Amino acid sequence: MQRLTGMDASFLYLETATNHMHVAATAIFDPSTVPGGYSFEKVRDLVDSRLHLLPPFRRRLLTIPFELHHPLWIEDPDFDLEYHVRRAALPAPGGEAELAEFAEQVMARPLDRDRPLWEMYVVEGLEHGHIATITKTHHAAIDGVSGAELTVNLLDLSADAPPTPPPDVPWKPDRIPSDLELFTYALNSLSRSPVRGYKAARRTVATALNLRRRNRSADVHAPPAPFSAPRTPLNVAISPHRRFAFTEVALDDVKMVKNALGGTVNDVVLAMCSGALRSYLDGKGVHPDRPLLAMIPISVRTDEEKGAMGNRVSSMFVSLASDIDDPVKRLHAITDGTRNAKEQEKAIDAGTLASDWVEFAAPALAARAARLMSRMQAGGRIGPMSNVTVSNVPGPSFPLYSAGARMVAMYPMGPIIDGSALNITVMSYMGSMYFGLMACRESVPDVWDIARGINAALDELKKASDGTTAPKPRKPRSTAKAVKPG
Repeated sequence: MQRLTGMDASFLYLETATNHMHVAATAIFDPSTVPGGYSFEKVRDLVDSRLHLLPPFRRRLLTIPFELHHPLWIEDPDFDLEYHVRRAALPAPGGEAELAEFAEQVMARPLDRDRPLWEMYVVEGLEHGHIATITKTHHAAIDGVSGAELTVNLLDLSADAPPTPPPDVPWKPDRIPSDLELFTYALNSLSRSPVRGYKAARRTVATALNLRRRNRSADVHAPPAPFSAPRTPLNVAISPHRRFAFTEVALDDVKMVKNALGGTVNDVVLAMCSGALRSYLDGKGVHPDRPLLAMIPISVRTDEEKGAMGNRVSSMFVSLASDIDDPVKRLHAITDGTRNAKEQEKAIDAGTLASDWVEFAAPALAARAARLMSRMQAGGRIGPMSNVTVSNVPGPSFPLYSAGARMVAMYPMGPIIDGSALNITVMSYMGSMYFGLMACRESVPDVWDIARGINAALDELKKASDGTTAPKPRKPRSTAKAVKPG
């Protein structure tokens, strides 16, 4: 048994009938490389042979009586692989539209909490003879980095990779404890809460002093605060239904823009998203009075925590400078904004602070509050925390294989929440950047327009890059002396 951290459990509490807190990826494979030919059974057997490398796949939740404390993970004694690995087929012609429609239907269904929180769909009938896998896992089990590590354990470096060695110790399911045992275990854990609460309070006070001192410095430009975003058609209460669109661009093109105009690959990605959203909103006659605000998840995982599942994430808020017409000036403003946001996040250690306090969330209260907010459609009534979530996950530059089939594309799919009806997640692979756009079906029915706008925004930046020399990097702004947290 293992208790969920407060950060992991928070994704359970945030989940409602409309907010589905799972993440997913649609991977496309060419099965012509499979030794002996493709079959669904080979894919399922591959997953079966690697379950010992995929810890969340055999764990399910146990809720504490009276929701006294965060739930537990247990090794599921009723684990059924055939339930989780499913076979499907697209209708003809099996193109992008058909694949996207199937993927959005998968994302619109919540996971069954009485089973391990994942599903894999092996999808046949794609054009060019390709197949796809759509793997969906609850955010309570993984974040972007641990999810990528999980995916790697299902992939190989060659089509004829040797069989995976069996585990040193055979897997053993857990005995399901009684309610009394769960209650007692929770009380023992809660008895240590006052000490942890005192330490969290000390760190919070130190962080507040650091932030105040830093932002009062003359040479510091504080990044935008949460809830400073303008209201747009993207920032409404969402339904349980989803729309999915995807696109890809050449990584070399993005790097060429970076080298010519300055900034980082991430900055160019944000500029592309900004340009696409500007065009999309302009087409609807919407002209926000302030620049759009992006929430960007960032990993705070240490080297020692690599390979561990669960969530070690924080967020930073960056202006997309969408009020600037010139694409080059817009990119430069975004570059300055991301630098400021990174400096502040580093100064205050926001990831540790968030992890501290979510440990003390009351499960019953947190879940009921989320459901109440959803029923009241608060996402459409209060100011948005941000306008869009944008995440970029780096991937390998070499080919990967699954059950012998070569992966030719990987489109990530992130969650959306009330008040933020669009998520743009990017993954790089084999010299391309693959954009997955998840949206509320009713709020953003034309999400493909935004996907096409991403390509158009890159074309605009490439044109502006011709004959341009990148500006010299600005020196990092100094920060005030920090107060060391206790």
